[in-house]
Amino acid sequence: MSLVEPLQPLPVPLYSRLCASVGGQAQASGFRFRCPCSPVRGEGTRAKMLRNLLALRQISQRTISTASRRQVANRVPEKQKLFQEDNGMPVHLKGGLMDGLLYRTTMALTVFGTCYAIYELFVAAMPKKVK
Repeated sequence: MSLVEPLQPLPVPLYSRLCASVGGQAQASGFRFRCPCSPVRGEGTRAKMLRNLLALRQISQRTISTASRRQVANRVPEKQKLFQEDNGMPVHLKGGLMDGLLYRTTMALTVFGTCYAIYELFVAAMPKKVK
């Protein structure tokens, strides 16, 4: 059984209805354009577009369905032992050096932000001198 379901046909674009009503051309604010589904372009171009679309569909299905799966080892039991160990450390620092660095950075930014907020409140509370 394939992991990838076959693609459904694409819905008919809205501009195809517009093209049918105005004979393959539409006009918007003085700019004329030709619709890609217009019969004026010829069946050769349509056939090429359809062929390219089908080829793209096959390539995308092949790429998705044949991709090798990466095997990842289950390290949850190891992490459980590490975090449940009673060594007197808080749980947010048991992860190692990066946890400690992240904790210290967060605390420094919090202290700086609090001090800056108090300073700005103090500056806002002082009246300006009028000359």
